[in-house]
Amino acid sequence: MNTELLGPLVAWPLMLLAAWSAGEWVFRHWNLPRVAAYGAVGLLLGGVGLSQNVASQVAQGFMANAALALTLFELGYRINPRWFRHNPWVLVAGLVQALLTFGAVFWVAGAFALPLDHRLVLAALCVATSPAAVMRVTHELRSAGQVTERLLHLCALNCLVAVLLLKLVVGYWHLETSGDLGKAAFNSIYVIGLSLVAGATFGVIAPLLNRIATSSQSTTVTFAFLVLLLTGIAQTLHLSPLLAALAFGVVARERRLMLSHAQRNFGALGDVLAVFLFVFIGSLLSWNDLFAGLLLGVAVLATRSAAHTLVNLGIARVSGTTFRKGALTGLALMPMAAFAMLLLEESRLYGFDLARDSLPAIVGLLVLVDVIGPIVTQRALMLAGEAHPEEG
Repeated sequence: MNTELLGPLVAWPLMLLAAWSAGEWVFRHWNLPRVAAYGAVGLLLGGVGLSQNVASQVAQGFMANAALALTLFELGYRINPRWFRHNPWVLVAGLVQALLTFGAVFWVAGAFALPLDHRLVLAALCVATSPAAVMRVTHELRSAGQVTERLLHLCALNCLVAVLLLKLVVGYWHLETSGDLGKAAFNSIYVIGLSLVAGATFGVIAPLLNRIATSSQSTTVTFAFLVLLLTGIAQTLHLSPLLAALAFGVVARERRLMLSHAQRNFGALGDVLAVFLFVFIGSLLSWNDLFAGLLLGVAVLATRSAAHTLVNLGIARVSGTTFRKGALTGLALMPMAAFAMLLLEESRLYGFDLARDSLPAIVGLLVLVDVIGPIVTQRALMLAGEAHPEEG
């Protein structure tokens, strides 16, 4: 295929149509998650050069962040902070598994002789769980139950801790390169603090605009526009749109802002942006680095999943669940590619040069979790007996 004949205005719609078609096919005929097919198509078409026909990297980056921000807002709205008070063992599990994952991945990466800076980046990214994959799978299965609720709450915690850890790594990098401790600390605190404040502010003002919504469609559009605006503001101020969107959702819930009439997954808009997100993420990964980092990817993926599973297994009884459901919760936390990749890309755009240098080493891992992760989450929820897909 002569990809030079295809401009970005033709190449990207073709990629999205191909990904959507593949997703529908594997879901209908093989009962696999649609997002696994979206990522696979992004990898395949990116490998033949279609994704290189890019009109504007800034515009595509904004669309990808907006797509994930919509999901993070919805995830944040599902989070009940009071639940952590009633069952603090879930909070303990989230923090322990994050720190254990960071330490274990850092150690494993050292066995592959990765430089110290790259090991820190990889370990921080591996703490994350992709809310895009988790939310899409739970919606497809209409999943509900103990494992689902723990999965969503732990996913949100993992995202928060991953952002914090990567900002600490960025601060360490600034300190090593500039020697300015004040600048390093300020940059990390500024991004984290203001991102949370921006999201919380939108959660406070959202009820004012929601009053004009008269239907499920208008409610959906109202919150979609607010998330898009928040994403734009966060990117302009060099904040984290991902953290801001999560805070927006949590505050909206705490203010008892009713979203029951909004369309699930933000309707057709959310579906289109989800396809774009996974194709975009897949297309950013290079085939040239895939096989070189595949062994490292397998080792890190096994280590990461083992850390999640062991921690959730260990606190199962004291937290009010069975060992089986604890293990399934840990396995269901496998997806990470979309969140980790956008977090890495965001750091690169904001001047963290090490983000670009670290990518080749972790391509193998990202490819594995991009395709395998959603399938593992789907099977874990089905084995837990919490899947209630629509008939027909």
